[in-house]
Amino acid sequence: MSLRLLLTLHGLVTLAAGVVLVAAPGLVPSAVGVSVPEDAYLVCYLLGAAELAVSFLSFAARNLRHSEGTRLVAWTLVVFHGCTAAVEVYAFARGLHAGIWANVALRLAVIALFTHYGLREKATS
Repeated sequence: MSLRLLLTLHGLVTLAAGVVLVAAPGLVPSAVGVSVPEDAYLVCYLLGAAELAVSFLSFAARNLRHSEGTRLVAWTLVVFHGCTAAVEVYAFARGLHAGIWANVALRLAVIALFTHYGLREKATS
C-alpha cells in the first residue's frame, strides 16, 4: 500500500461517514446504543461536517509532492483519530455501549497505517 492509496481509502470512508451523519443523523449513534432525539441532530450534523472536511483533506493530500506537507497531513489524521478514540474510550467509561470498542479498534488501525505510511516511510505520494 502507498500513502496515496491510504489517503484515497480514508477519503472515501470519511466521505461516506459524513454523508450518513448528515442524511441519517441517528444511524451512526444507534450503532453503539445511543439514541439522538431530533432536536439534537445538530451535533450529528456538526460531526458530519467535520468528517466531510477530513475527507477533503485526505483527497487533496493525495497530490502533495513535498514530504513536509504529507507528514503534516499524516500527523493531522493521527491526531484526529487519536482524539476521537480517546473520547470514545471516555464515553465508554461513562456508560456507553461496548459496541464502541470496534470503532476504537478501527481508529487505532488507521493511526498505525498513517504512522507507517505517512510518518515512518518517506512521506511523498
